[in-house]
Amino acid sequence: MQIRRLLPDVTQVEAERALDELHLHDLAPRDRPYVVANMVASADGHSTLEGASAGLSGPADRALFHALRRQVDAVLAGTGTLRVERYRRLILKPEAREDRRARGLEPDPVAVVLSRSGDLPDIGMLTDPEQPRAVFTGDDADPARALARLRAEHGVRTLLCEGGATILGSLLAAGVVDELFLALSPKLVGGSGPGTVVGPPFHPPVTLKLLHLLEHEDMLFMRYRIGIPRG
Repeated sequence: MQIRRLLPDVTQVEAERALDELHLHDLAPRDRPYVVANMVASADGHSTLEGASAGLSGPADRALFHALRRQVDAVLAGTGTLRVERYRRLILKPEAREDRRARGLEPDPVAVVLSRSGDLPDIGMLTDPEQPRAVFTGDDADPARALARLRAEHGVRTLLCEGGATILGSLLAAGVVDELFLALSPKLVGGSGPGTVVGPPFHPPVTLKLLHLLEHEDMLFMRYRIGIPRG
């Protein structure tokens, strides 16, 4: 599937290979993983449609979603997202696991869960013996503490956060998010559903620097570097 790149230059790219030159592992700090978040939102800022993200997505979004998964050591999602989306083994296709091996990665990324309550969903991702995982509960679920342990104990250099809005808000508040991949769906949802970030307001707001921009069938895909808050 071809999609159009608008920034940093204008060209046509294959969706599955559009993110191949990220080199995220080269950016990893010594004390925690390099963290990228991936979210989809409607044009009016909602992160779900009828309770799930699927209605806001599309074929190009799904291709880029899996392209990001193939490039990281670990994947994190909030317990609410895990329940709604019914997560299974993160890499299902053998060819995708081979692609990871070719990149010098383990064939399966570590599935990461943070839950202060310890109330974990009954999903395949947490029961499949082929899926490596790291579950942090109680005080260990503090984002900064958990990420430090992932780096020191599991060798995780890159972590992909796939939402939802509450866990992303917690990571941003802790100052541990480095990049945001935001897919903007050409839909207006209305109502009072959750936005892409939920939690206390940031004072001052977190700034974003646009690194690249892709487009497919009126849907925009933006890669932002998280900036320093400005007063």
